[in-house]
Amino acid sequence: MDFYKSTFKIMKINYYHSLIFFNLCIFLSAIEYLKNNSLLIVCLFLILCIGISHGSLDHIKGKKLIKILGFKSYYFFYLGYISVGLTTIFIWILFPKFLLFLFLIVAAFHFGKEDSEFINKNKNFELIYFFKGSLVIIAPLLFHKYETLTIFKSLNFDISQSIFLNNEVLYLFIFVSFISNIILSLNKSLNSKSLLLMDFLSILILNYFLNPIIAFTIYFCFLHSIRHSISLIKGINRNIKKGFPIFLKKAMPLTIITALAYLFSLFFLNNYYEFNEAIYKVIFIGLAALTFPHILLEYLIEKNEK
Repeated sequence: MDFYKSTFKIMKINYYHSLIFFNLCIFLSAIEYLKNNSLLIVCLFLILCIGISHGSLDHIKGKKLIKILGFKSYYFFYLGYISVGLTTIFIWILFPKFLLFLFLIVAAFHFGKEDSEFINKNKNFELIYFFKGSLVIIAPLLFHKYETLTIFKSLNFDISQSIFLNNEVLYLFIFVSFISNIILSLNKSLNSKSLLLMDFLSILILNYFLNPIIAFTIYFCFLHSIRHSISLIKGINRNIKKGFPIFLKKAMPLTIITALAYLFSLFFLNNYYEFNEAIYKVIFIGLAALTFPHILLEYLIEKNEK
């Protein structure tokens, strides 16, 4: 009985979270000056303060994995985690097209899974999660193709001649993403269906009105990161109000360290690239370096907890 009450409570929290986010998207999309690229620094600030915080408890999850695997020292986790991140950066430098393509695929799956896993935890839904999360990548290509391709080119990823950029193909992907949301909500409550629909429309609204980097920042910080943080807080304490300050305390050290690494990288890259291009590289290469070890950690814990 307590389990069902807890599930209903987290559903209610996430429903109102999506409702607030939906209205936030409409409000922000109406503000004309948000289209100004001078807000790139604001985007970076939001990603550093809010976006990356949802992965800042990985060291705690890492200790859990070390115990499961039977290792005696936690240094094995830190060594492995940092090694995966540095390897990601190294491969990006050598093979930027391959790494960014792989990152976009992994990111689509990651977004789709973590944004909706609390509704449907079906282990066989990997492809459904991918198509759901692909909306975050496809929508800017459809509504702001030139700006999105410019960002890709700054990351040494030129796909301007790809047949996948035809509007018919992009609309097909968006339709499949919509169908994925329907599949995830089958046999679920009306709140679940409404939540997924609001998320789907929110991402479309953001990308229709705003340039790609601003739309991504708002999605990444205020939907993806906060939603995952809610599940982390719930894992700390079922009472969200009590769990939130504990989460902040535990997340702060790694968030600060990561933010400093981002800023140092920006200072370094700005000596070789235009400021905007340097920010693009810091944001996306940095996110890739954080995403791959984060997803690998989640996978290993999920696999070894069975």
